[in-house]
Parts: sequence; C-alpha cells; structure tokens
Amino acid sequence: MPAITRWYVRTSLLYLIGALALAVLLALAQVVTLPAALRAAGPVYFHLFLVGWVTQLIMGIVFWMFPKYSKERPRGSEGLAIATYVLLNVGLLLRMLGEPGAAVSEGQVWSWALVLSACLQWLAGMFFVANTWGRVKER
Repeated sequence: MPAITRWYVRTSLLYLIGALALAVLLALAQVVTLPAALRAAGPVYFHLFLVGWVTQLIMGIVFWMFPKYSKERPRGSEGLAIATYVLLNVGLLLRMLGEPGAAVSEGQVWSWALVLSACLQWLAGMFFVANTWGRVKER
C-alpha cells in the first residue's frame, strides 16, 4: 500500500472518530445548553463525515487500487495525490473553524474562510479527477 494511501485512510479514520464525537455533542445539545458555536456545528458534522471520512477513504483507495496508468507511473502523479490530500484537509480544517465562527461572529472573516474552504476542496476534487481520469479505461 502506498504511503499516501495510508495517510488518506488513517486521516479518514480520525475524521470518522471526530464526526461521531461531534454527533454525540449535537445530540447532547438537545438536553443541555451548549455554547452557540457547538450548537451551530451541524454542517461541520456533515463535512467531517462525508468529506473527511467517506470521500477521503475513497480517494486513498482509488489511488491504490485503480488500474495502472502506465508502467512508468502506475498510479499517476504522486505529487498530485499529495497536493489533493493537503488541499482537501486544509479546506476541511478551515470549514471546521469557519462554520462555527460564522455562526457566532458578525464579521466577514469567517464567511471568507468558508469561501476559501470551498475553493480548496473544489481544487482538491479537480486534482483528484485529473490524476484519476486516465486510469479509468476498458480492459
């Protein structure tokens, strides 16, 4: 298993733990009063679960298991795979901070953090597609 795949898989498992812990906190908010930033973390839970765990796990396994690109570069560009990993995770971490920040702050800094987060995650998606497209082929 390539090192970048191990990074993707292990990071995805950490996001799964984080998403499930946040789900417990969000459920707890039904019976006790929690800070506003925590009460506004519903979208963060969704992103941790879907982007952090599911999407990242899929990306890591695709890099490892899809058909070979070529004999010289069987998995495409490892540099592009690393860039995808970094962009996806920086975008997700910005989302984790920006979502509660935008909910409790009146300034636009957090809103711009969400825009930047979305842009980074979109770019990660484009890099993933660029690196994977050539590996999708008929037998």
